[in-house]
Amino acid sequence: MVLLQISEPGQSPQPHQRKHAVGIDLGTTNSLVALVRSGMPETLADQEGHHLMPSIVHYTDEGASAVGYEAAEFNISDPLNTISSAKRLLGRGVSDVMKLGDQLPYEFQGEEAGMPKIKTASGLVSPIQVSAEILRNLVTRAEASLDAMLDGAVITVPAYFDEAQRQATKDAATLAGIKVLRLLSEPTAAAIAYGLDEAKEGVIAIYDLGGGTFDISVLRLSRGVFEVLATGGDSALGGDDFDYAIAQWLCAEIGMGDSLNPMEQRILLETAKAAKEELTESDEVQLEVLDWKGALSREIMDTLIEDLVAKTVRACRRALRDAGVNVGEIDNVVLVGGSTRTPLVRKQVANYFEVEPMCSLDPDCVVAMGAAVQADVLVGNKSGDEMLLLDVIPLSLGIETMGGLIEKIIHRNTTIPVAKAQEFTTYIDGQTAMAIHVLQGERELVDDCRSLARFELRGIPPMVAGAAKIRVTYQVDADGLLNVTARELTSNVESRIEVKPSYGLAEDEITQMLQDSFSYAREDMQARALREQQVEADRMIEDLEAAINKDAEALLSDEEIQCLKIGIEELQQLRIDTLEHRVLARQIEALGKLSESFAARRMDASIKNALAGQSLDDIERS
Repeated sequence: MVLLQISEPGQSPQPHQRKHAVGIDLGTTNSLVALVRSGMPETLADQEGHHLMPSIVHYTDEGASAVGYEAAEFNISDPLNTISSAKRLLGRGVSDVMKLGDQLPYEFQGEEAGMPKIKTASGLVSPIQVSAEILRNLVTRAEASLDAMLDGAVITVPAYFDEAQRQATKDAATLAGIKVLRLLSEPTAAAIAYGLDEAKEGVIAIYDLGGGTFDISVLRLSRGVFEVLATGGDSALGGDDFDYAIAQWLCAEIGMGDSLNPMEQRILLETAKAAKEELTESDEVQLEVLDWKGALSREIMDTLIEDLVAKTVRACRRALRDAGVNVGEIDNVVLVGGSTRTPLVRKQVANYFEVEPMCSLDPDCVVAMGAAVQADVLVGNKSGDEMLLLDVIPLSLGIETMGGLIEKIIHRNTTIPVAKAQEFTTYIDGQTAMAIHVLQGERELVDDCRSLARFELRGIPPMVAGAAKIRVTYQVDADGLLNVTARELTSNVESRIEVKPSYGLAEDEITQMLQDSFSYAREDMQARALREQQVEADRMIEDLEAAINKDAEALLSDEEIQCLKIGIEELQQLRIDTLEHRVLARQIEALGKLSESFAARRMDASIKNALAGQSLDDIERS
């Protein structure tokens, strides 16, 4: 007897066939890919046995000719066409990139506010294109290992990546032909790799110092729920900066000036990187570079990088404060990223958190392994009921209101995914359109925050000012990407935008924005209060002038009209002269009282006109 396999309607003949998904750590210095086999995550090696792949792409006139170790061979011989550390450029503008100076020996082109393009032998390439080549190579490695096509991937990003940087990462994956299951924060991925999700409860700090970015995240695990309490860090601080500090020291020791050619820059940086790595195990290293011989001790290196390490500790302190926890409440500290191998880093982390950090897993591989576990859940191979990941957004998202003020709709450290709505109204009579300005930041004025996008809601039915109801909804998905919708509730006209900024925040800008929000809190509140009173003054002046033009001759004497006009002029002048919101508020109140009699007469006249021609019986029936 032969058994025939019959599938249920709408299901595969092999409903239990395993799907293939991987976790990808797209790193500044190195990248790698991992998957789950027999219930355990493992990183995949190339044909030569290398698990790590240098995040380097070499270009010739025929395009991207080599990726990874093959590309790294051209670092010194062809530095202008060998692109590394592209992750530091994702989501940034040309002006931001220029601030990195001679750390990047490339020729950049593009508009100041747009995406930077790197001049290569094959033409101009963007950081997104470079990242796509790296991702494509990792996917090829995974598919060769599986002998099957991938069903998707989880790609990790620093927790402190802003909207533009996350979107640029997703764009690179799309360009590489990858179905992105989710963008996962690197610290959360590391916690999963260590199996901390299996603990019953506790507070965990993830210290992630990679080649180009630093993240600190504070997570609370409670009954299988991973909740990110706070994030901090610097999206432009990492091992590359250690290398640069050592290279600068070498330059001074050799007696070379600042006018280094690209090849000399690359030689110094490669020498500095090799010395840094050797000093993780040795107390001193002998160097021979550009006809100079000398030694670099671990003590000297510690002096060169101590300020950079101190910046990471300060970020840890801020993250704990934001999370509302004390150092003594931290149960575990996980070290992530190759730069955490530096002895000074481990020493400073242990001293600050007062607990020995966890570093039993390879810090270069731990993020990809955690991403692979999450990918296995999301693709449907494993139930995700026991593990729920709750990330947060790093900076508040808001909208511009009258007077150049920002109204925050989603506050920083809000758990994502999230959707929040708020209702607004029109400012002038007959308004049929509204400009929506989406902003990011912690300050009170639009000028002090970052613009993300602008769009317009058109087709609003003409009504008197304040009658229309426009609901603006901000929705942040699990990847941290933002969609904004504006809808007029009476007519249901709607407009929406997927926020895709052309570039990200400049170096240290996120940290600076948070610092400024505390430093200027008092000034910001005073400035906001003044702007609000100025908007109220403008509204009162506009309404009163319109009323005078329409009804004053019929309802007021010449003396009363003149008195109101003088009150308007005084308010107009005070609006310009005063910087004190309380003074302006008192003047607004005074003009309001002055115009009360006029408002009452207008209302009486309006009621009289409405009742004209109606009998008492008609009024009673109505």
